[in-house]
Amino acid sequence: MAQENSSTITELALLGFSNHPQAEIPLFLLVSLVYLVNLFGNTAVIILVVIDSCLQTPMYFFLCHLAFLNILYTTAVVPKMLFNLLASKKVISYKLCLAQTYISLFMGAAECIILAVMALDRYVAICHPLRYLLIMNWSVCVQLAVGAWGISFFVSVVPLYVTIPPFCGPYIIDHIFCEVPVLLHMVCGDTSVQETMMVIGASGTLLLPFLLVVLSYVHILVAVMRMNSAEGRKKAFSTCSSHLAVVTIYYGTGMFMYMRPKSLYSAEGDKLISLFYAVINPALNPLIYSLRNEEVKRALRTVLERWPVSQGRRY
Repeated sequence: MAQENSSTITELALLGFSNHPQAEIPLFLLVSLVYLVNLFGNTAVIILVVIDSCLQTPMYFFLCHLAFLNILYTTAVVPKMLFNLLASKKVISYKLCLAQTYISLFMGAAECIILAVMALDRYVAICHPLRYLLIMNWSVCVQLAVGAWGISFFVSVVPLYVTIPPFCGPYIIDHIFCEVPVLLHMVCGDTSVQETMMVIGASGTLLLPFLLVVLSYVHILVAVMRMNSAEGRKKAFSTCSSHLAVVTIYYGTGMFMYMRPKSLYSAEGDKLISLFYAVINPALNPLIYSLRNEEVKRALRTVLERWPVSQGRRY
């Protein structure tokens, strides 16, 4: 295989689902719909929290961060994915490929840590309700958010920038977008160092946050079991189970992609896994975490009721 300096590489072949041409149009329609749901749902969460003072609480503060990174993550990968589903020549520029790699790694790590912070917030709210506002004050919330973004950047982007090796031809990516596990197959020579660093990084940004989430929800479920109200237990179980299901699937797919040896790579299976955590999961997050909550529904109804009034005053 020929080794080239990265500055001489202009574009790469991005195969996507070209092995299944009959599925490309249905996938284009499905991914387009999910992407629009993602944009609408996550943007709605951010706008509602900003304009409604009742939603300006620690939980919704972290949900805004989750919504923002979901929009950024999908916008980095979905438009090019949609374009290639319809294009006869399925390529991606080298610079865009690198941008997708950095952004997907950064946003993925940030989401893992923010989900853990959100679980911690729910643990404090349910298990220590009287001290909740004292513990989760705005100073603590800002520090947790800044820490989540900062840690994510320094454990994902910085190591990748320092250790990214040169690529060897043929420059063909059998995937739906550029991300680290797939690019390792184009690296010249031995990739054991990069694989080891990827596992270490994933342990810090995937495994440890996941254990924190599970531990938090175990304590939450124990507290729920002690509730006297059957209706309260039912509501809490419903909320916790939906949250835990989404979180488990997200962390599970992430660990499968980033904590396994390169030899276990499966092109077709990995495309479906990446499609879930990069496209479908960001659209599910606002539905699971926000738009099911009564406070959000109330805020949305208030905004919709005010809209016709404000429109009428213009005329």
